[in-house]
Amino acid sequence: MATATVLGFGARTPAAVLKILSQAVNENDIQRIHFERSYAFDLALCQPPYRSFPDYSTKPKSIDNDDNKNGQPDAKSSVIHPKNLLLYCLPRSWTEYKTTGATETARIRSTLLSFDTTASTVVAVYDTHQEKILGTGSVVEALRGDAVSQQSLAMASLAALTKLDEMALAHIGRRPDDLDTVIVVGSGGREHALAVALAQSPLIGKVWVSPGNGGTAMEGGKIENVANGQQDNASVIALTKETKAKMVVVGPEAPLVDGLVDLLAEECPEVMAFGPTKAAAELEASKAFTKDFLQEIGIPTAKYRNFTNVDEALAYVESLDLPSDRQVVKASGLAAGKGVLLPTTREGTIQAVKEIMSDKAFGTAGDTCVIESFLTGPEASCFAFCDGKTAKLMPAAQDHKRALDNDQGLNTGGMGAYAPAPCVTPSMQQEIEAMCQLTVQKMAERGTPYVGLLYAGMMLTPDGPYVLEFNCRFGDPETQAVLPLLETDLYEVMIACCTGTLDQMDVRFRPNTAAATVVCAAKGYPQTYPKGMEISGLTQANAIDNVKVYHAGTNLDSSATTPTGEPVTLCSGGRVLAVTGVGPTLKSALHVAYMGVGKIDFVDPKVPGQSFLHRRTDIGQRAVHRKLRIGVLGSTRGTALVPVMEACASGKIHAEIVAVVSNKASAPILDKGRSLGKSVTVKAISAKGLTREQFDAECTSVLVGAGVEFILMVGYMRIVSVPFCRYWAGRCINVHPSLLPKHAGGMDLAVHQAVIDANEKESGCTIHQVTETVDGGPIVIQKRVTVEEGDTADSLKAKVQTLEGPAFVEAIEMFAKGEVVSYANAGVDIDAGNSLVELIKPFCKATRRPGCDADLGGFGGLFDLRAAGYDSSETVLIGATDGVGTKLKIAHATGKHDTIGIDLVAMCVNDLIVAGGEPLFFLDYFATGHLEVAEAAAVVKGIAIGCEQAGCGLIGGETAEMPSMYSPGSYDLAGFSVGAVNRGEILPKDVEAGDVLLGISSSGLHSNGFSLVRKLVEREGLSYDSPCPWDSTKASIGDSLLTPTKIYVKACLPLLKAKLVKAMAHITGGGLLENLPRVLPPGIGAKITNHPELPPVFKWLKEASSLDDKEMLRTFNCGVGMVLIVHKNNVDATLSLLKENGEDAIQLGVLLDGSREVSIDDKLV
Repeated sequence: MATATVLGFGARTPAAVLKILSQAVNENDIQRIHFERSYAFDLALCQPPYRSFPDYSTKPKSIDNDDNKNGQPDAKSSVIHPKNLLLYCLPRSWTEYKTTGATETARIRSTLLSFDTTASTVVAVYDTHQEKILGTGSVVEALRGDAVSQQSLAMASLAALTKLDEMALAHIGRRPDDLDTVIVVGSGGREHALAVALAQSPLIGKVWVSPGNGGTAMEGGKIENVANGQQDNASVIALTKETKAKMVVVGPEAPLVDGLVDLLAEECPEVMAFGPTKAAAELEASKAFTKDFLQEIGIPTAKYRNFTNVDEALAYVESLDLPSDRQVVKASGLAAGKGVLLPTTREGTIQAVKEIMSDKAFGTAGDTCVIESFLTGPEASCFAFCDGKTAKLMPAAQDHKRALDNDQGLNTGGMGAYAPAPCVTPSMQQEIEAMCQLTVQKMAERGTPYVGLLYAGMMLTPDGPYVLEFNCRFGDPETQAVLPLLETDLYEVMIACCTGTLDQMDVRFRPNTAAATVVCAAKGYPQTYPKGMEISGLTQANAIDNVKVYHAGTNLDSSATTPTGEPVTLCSGGRVLAVTGVGPTLKSALHVAYMGVGKIDFVDPKVPGQSFLHRRTDIGQRAVHRKLRIGVLGSTRGTALVPVMEACASGKIHAEIVAVVSNKASAPILDKGRSLGKSVTVKAISAKGLTREQFDAECTSVLVGAGVEFILMVGYMRIVSVPFCRYWAGRCINVHPSLLPKHAGGMDLAVHQAVIDANEKESGCTIHQVTETVDGGPIVIQKRVTVEEGDTADSLKAKVQTLEGPAFVEAIEMFAKGEVVSYANAGVDIDAGNSLVELIKPFCKATRRPGCDADLGGFGGLFDLRAAGYDSSETVLIGATDGVGTKLKIAHATGKHDTIGIDLVAMCVNDLIVAGGEPLFFLDYFATGHLEVAEAAAVVKGIAIGCEQAGCGLIGGETAEMPSMYSPGSYDLAGFSVGAVNRGEILPKDVEAGDVLLGISSSGLHSNGFSLVRKLVEREGLSYDSPCPWDSTKASIGDSLLTPTKIYVKACLPLLKAKLVKAMAHITGGGLLENLPRVLPPGIGAKITNHPELPPVFKWLKEASSLDDKEMLRTFNCGVGMVLIVHKNNVDATLSLLKENGEDAIQLGVLLDGSREVSIDDKLV
């Protein structure tokens, strides 16, 4: 199956690339697209005009004529040997090339250098500077077999890689003195996070923080606090000149509102300043200005009035219908984040106005008062990088303002935050970015271009996102949660902002990653709180993987030291620390963040035993336990949706309907969606002229854009495509009007009529998962009704229909609780499987050899015989498969899984070598009842070690998680190996009487006879943990029994190349007596004249079992794992060559004329 790999595009989705991918899957033979470091294509590819899924495993497709479900296949050109596609986005900057591009370009170059006219992979590179695919050739034509196009693309790609090498040469060898110096102005946790992120840039040599805090003082490396640093304008200007800084990054709002950026432009015109001018910072300095500005340019914001006269403000309040028309009262100017009051009554609103305007609670910030309508919905903090022309939005964050759990207590500067915020859907993200873009555009038109970070405080109302306010700087503590997600070099982004080139910058964030920040505050904050407490546990917290402690209100006591010799860190503010955790999910990020918090305490030696640390314990919990977001596909009235709507509204189910999509513009179900409010996406999509897959892709784009997590098909009169089923696997249910599997495949009245015609006594409805088999997915719920005499299709439909809505409600409840039958609920953890693949990739890569690259993740492993040195016309392939039997039981019992994989490889490759073959590659099959990633990884690591010992590549395998087949804690293994031998060198060959038998020792039991061994251990009253009675050097019986099977490949291959060996026998199950005859010709027998002394384990087994010699020799290897048959004149040469390769052998016996049997003269001792 041909595949396309899209590599290194980040957030970019160029139209030219989307068009190529769409054509590749719709017009060529590409059936699956893999995205690597390219995380925005999945949604963009589904949208019009491309309408394509990343997975097309079944072709051809069918045209829909309106709702025709029996369309005919597309006429489609196809090449005899479909080609793969590798599309690569060239790194735009040195830092991107240094961090990821170098390894990626090596991969591209390796593929290109193997190019010839029959190359199976078309390579094309995209240049972001030129915004095009390089080369004159057509990617589509190359996929169709046009060698000229493929060659043109390859040559252009190699030329582009050469230019990247030239760029690298220009940067390599730069002295530290040549690197840039950056100043960060501020002293909080935000500034600590900015300094840490900037210091990661290879373009920066020094980050000065002024004034900084205890954390930035302790950070070390490139980061250093300015001695006696200040953040007033004059001090920053002087510092900029003194340090010859290249850029000044302004953290807090006060210096920006005071015109620091303007002064820098005058005094240090060559220095870049990241932050807005005084005029542009008016967006934060004056809430009244911002409200007027938003209204003027048409960005949604709450209804408001600005007042400079207290009497007019109070008269306005009196005119309002309070408390139903609740208001928010704000001081327009800067009030250190405290100038927003939230009264709930008329009296409270009047008091708030007086507090701001008459009592001057916030000083001159209250000279102008803003009174605006109270909005409802979740809030989101949205940061946008801006360069005066362009705005690029970062992942949305949510913070927690209240001091206490459950959003109780007083307002604070922020007690925690997390990102990305799940409440901001992909469509909403685009909408908010458009608002920021419009803001930047209109500010430029006013003559006050906005450069720096625009912080939009958003309210996600039922009518869509509204802007609450703008800030002109990063937020705190949101910065500590957002910046760890940034993949692009922050310094390069800031340079782009300062130089007006942000539109050319791909600002990337780590996909499938979340960050959570928990603030550690002084007890009593935000009111009166103590200072000067010692902070303990910082080193331990920072030592936790994926945890970073950012400092805010801290300083160092240089007169005292910790046990590790560092200065003691003291509390100097209310919000003291921000502990950030990063993980693949918000839940995991919160877990490690709170692990870090758990290591920290604020203590006062004068008050022993008392903690002075306060933190919330519920950061992010609303997001973790958020409502299930439901999307609906329907074609009819949607009667069954009504009970779901009611259950959502009443809180019976913890879910919300966020999208309703139909293939009928007139479908009444759309009206039901509209009745839920403007925030619900409601859309009709025409299927006319589209293939089923194209229609389903467009539906998917709408559902994904709305943040849908679970789909209900309610009266949906379409059969969905296979790619749709795979995209939404385990997350889509349908209702069928019968008791499946009976009467599957039909629709509406036809089903009910079929029930009546079949004289069924009962009918009902079935909620089932949607899979590739129509009406064949796992059944979730069934509801029954009696079919009564005289029922018609219409009357039966009416009875069944009353059950469908309640059945949907139950199914949603089950899904929300994790009870719906899906792969995960059935005990199959797909994420664990993916984690295992990533974990074992390095093991497999270590087995690389000529002919294979040992990469994982595809559908089959490839091996190039020619690259391995074989002439395919004269080469015979040999296959071998085996397992390790009940030796696995001992691995399970002891929990020792790191060697059993070696046994698996040995049992296969030793069978290949006896045919004269060189093992080329290996595949494994790992089946388990529950996938334990660490356990499986240990097994595969052993397999990889075995492959290294055998010199073969581990090119693939299968991991099957089957709870119904295997009990928890158990697994089974199978191995498959392929080798090659030249046609004239296949063994056995020319075996005759007089030839000599040479025996190579075994390493122990190898992998046979363990059913008997386990029985004997049990009968002797021993366990696998017992001291080993036959080998005191082993820790236990289990340790000895798990000694891996010896792999004979590297010792025997030289013998084959020297043509010294006529035959070989691998002594496995059946022992010497059963295995040696397998390589003897008719009329030839073997006589063992010199069997070696039994190794201790076999002596113990012989004594414990009372087996006679014959049974021992046909059950165990008895110390001989491989037998070689050589001409008597070649004995010395064979023994010598074996010794050179680390093996000793003995003359075991000879071949004689006679029956094909093995006789033995000696007794086993």
